Amino acid sequence: MNVSGQLVLDTYGRSSGFAIDPIEKKPLNHFLPGSRILSFGTAGCNLGCKFCQNWTISTSRHFDSLASVASPSDIAEAALAHGCTAVAFTYNDPVIFAEYAIDTAAACRERGIRPVAVTAGYVCDPPREEFFAAMDATNIDLKGFTDDFYRKITGGRLATVLETLEHVAATSCHLEITTLVIEGHNDSDTEFATMSRWIVEHLGPDIPHHFSAFHPDHRMRDVPPTSPATLSRARQIAMDGGERFVYTGNVYDPRGQSTFCPACDHLVIERNRYRLGRIDLSIAPDGSGSCAACSTPIPGVFA
Repeated sequence: MNVSGQLVLDTYGRSSGFAIDPIEKKPLNHFLPGSRILSFGTAGCNLGCKFCQNWTISTSRHFDSLASVASPSDIAEAALAHGCTAVAFTYNDPVIFAEYAIDTAAACRERGIRPVAVTAGYVCDPPREEFFAAMDATNIDLKGFTDDFYRKITGGRLATVLETLEHVAATSCHLEITTLVIEGHNDSDTEFATMSRWIVEHLGPDIPHHFSAFHPDHRMRDVPPTSPATLSRARQIAMDGGERFVYTGNVYDPRGQSTFCPACDHLVIERNRYRLGRIDLSIAPDGSGSCAACSTPIPGVFA
């Protein structure tokens, strides 16, 4: 297919589905908390994760999987009409429909809608630079911290994802990280500690990091669901390693999902899964936030 003189995938302008979600579901905890986001994706993926929980979309090779026709401006207008502050490129990895995502991001920005990418970060330069320049926020999967895990379970390479994380951390694009924890595969204390040390040293201590529970799916249905205790252990190891904002996901854990001031431990954003409770955050005109109790900056975009 030819768009603006470029060859792009036949998925351009076609979607596998739309939904309106709380932004915390992406997950993003430090970017417009409590707001609504319009989510959509296409079909296919550039990785082959055995645990994929959207595998009917990511492994699809059939054009019939793309049920809806929507131009970039259509998507931006739909977000406005439904009171969404952002649009998420998700379900399958948006780097494989980069042209469509970038054009949609531009249409969103023209209307004051914030473009968000939910991605595995498996992309090289120069498309990496162009893609993330079009995004206001991203959540990148750091699926494990050994190349052996990446090669055997995802079909990719860890180094490429680390390069993407370092690139995005040096830009104005808001960055959060998700690690899906699979017991017996990427859940050792050593791996958690090594991952945490790398994040602090290469990205900084303030990047929000989500440890999410795996449930059996796709080609890993014989692996048990991740226990809450395992996620709590991962969170504690990461915090002991210097990460200041570490969260648990896909389990009931209000404390592990809430935001606390790293200086005084004051509760600044209370969460129970995707529902927000008490918010005690001072927000500046530029959208930055700080603890209402001690004025310590809380990194993110909150307005």
